[in-house]
Amino acid sequence: MSDAANSPLISPQALHAALNDPHLLIIDATVELPAPRFDGDYQVRSGRDGWLQAHIPGALHADLYGALADQQASFSFALPGIAQLADGLAQLGISPQRRVVIYDRNDGFWAARLWWMLRSVGLYSQVLDGGFRAWQRAGLPEQSGALASQPSQWLPAFVEGFWIDRAGVEAVLAGERSATLVCALSAGLFEGSAVTRYARRGHIPGSLNVPARSVFDDHGRYLEPKALREVLAPLLQATAPVVLYCGGGISAAAQALALTLVGRCDVFIYDGSLQEWAADPRLPMTTGAAPA
Repeated sequence: MSDAANSPLISPQALHAALNDPHLLIIDATVELPAPRFDGDYQVRSGRDGWLQAHIPGALHADLYGALADQQASFSFALPGIAQLADGLAQLGISPQRRVVIYDRNDGFWAARLWWMLRSVGLYSQVLDGGFRAWQRAGLPEQSGALASQPSQWLPAFVEGFWIDRAGVEAVLAGERSATLVCALSAGLFEGSAVTRYARRGHIPGSLNVPARSVFDDHGRYLEPKALREVLAPLLQATAPVVLYCGGGISAAAQALALTLVGRCDVFIYDGSLQEWAADPRLPMTTGAAPA
């Protein structure tokens, strides 16, 4: 994909060439979320320890499970209020004056999540295409140990048009709001045939299913635009705004980035996703494949 400054993506080679840029700020956004072994098996921990062991030179660790999540919410990784978010970003030194590049050490979902969070406060950053694995495959230098940040004084504000809450999704189901619901989880999780870490199996009624992993190639890089358009065709053809959800608003962010790459802009992420929705037995869920 393109390494142009206005592209959401940057290659390992282009990032390596920019390491001496004094305005560059590299962020490792990794969170560890193992696959569930049985229904309701929800284990999560910070990715800080892995960052301490190895990271791209100069990279800081952003804690999407702690400092950059609302700890009072009923679900993990909840978007924090603007005061908490502003403080967390400032502690990392994130500001419009910095060139921010984000990566993670897993599947790219966490990097996309922080990218979307920054977009929702008007800051455009880039995601390392292929993440830390691509960096390692390219044989590029690594670093270990803690690093100190240079805090910023930036005071962000949320921009409308990026997030939707449970009430908004309920309004969609009630026909009070027009939107195309899209589940970014695997077909097995969508249909209810796979073990889930959430309270109930299945998906929100009326949803399409386009797994987030389908927007990546075999090396974890985003597909080229032509291939992306083919994978995302059901979403690109939708006339109503697209509402993405998954388990916790994380893999949906990778799909949001992919949609951005092919020019679809009226996209929202349901922040609580199935971790919130499935936990409330009053809210409808269904199993089985989506209608053809």
